[in-house]
Amino acid sequence: MEEKQPIIHIKNIKKSFFLPSEKHNTLVEFLHNPLRLFKPAGEQYSVLKDIDLDIYPGEFVGIMGRNGSGKSTLLKIMAGIYEPTSGSVKVNGKLVPFLELGVGFNPELSARENVYLNGVILGMKKNALKEKYAEIVEFAELEKFMEVPLKNFSSGMQVRLAFSIAIMADADVYLLDEVLAVGDVAFQEKCFNVFRKYKADGKTVVLVTHSPESVKGFCDRAVFIKDGLIQPTNSVDEVIQAYING
Repeated sequence: MEEKQPIIHIKNIKKSFFLPSEKHNTLVEFLHNPLRLFKPAGEQYSVLKDIDLDIYPGEFVGIMGRNGSGKSTLLKIMAGIYEPTSGSVKVNGKLVPFLELGVGFNPELSARENVYLNGVILGMKKNALKEKYAEIVEFAELEKFMEVPLKNFSSGMQVRLAFSIAIMADADVYLLDEVLAVGDVAFQEKCFNVFRKYKADGKTVVLVTHSPESVKGFCDRAVFIKDGLIQPTNSVDEVIQAYING
């Protein structure tokens, strides 16, 4: 029997960021060490230290961890937004990230124009966007506002529009970063129904969340990241308990 291949293969991922320190350059310092002005002061901060993770087709995987643990950084590396400092990531299929919803929106354009702009950024064809346009507007519940410049939208309206565009992009893998908190309670329930459909359709979903209820309700498997490392946990319940315990 042929061994099942991962749809996302992550090997030895490390990620560091340079954190500049406060700079105090004086004339005396310059005279003693003129090259110091050309060497930025600061230090490397290691966010992810050595991550190995395989995600298989059809899995709904939760990633939990405290703020600063590295979980969102890992998701952005999967999405290709960040390059790892070392290690490799391979995605075998089309991927749509629900990360920074609305990135690429133009506030001077109307909401209607931004549907096409953002859809193209997500890799959708213009004809497909035309076919899906009415469905996007209906899901976002913004029928009366589509000719209004986006700069006049509230942040909640913008996120609802961005989310409604993103769910129309057909993909093999969806990356979700706290998008279950989008909108009011009624809109959140619509979002839950979308994710239930993804699960029923056998889509691969990676969910970063602080919600134990979401992990328990949706995820087949979960991982807990602490201090940039995946912790040794074997079940969804163990991950949730590890997260609660900190």
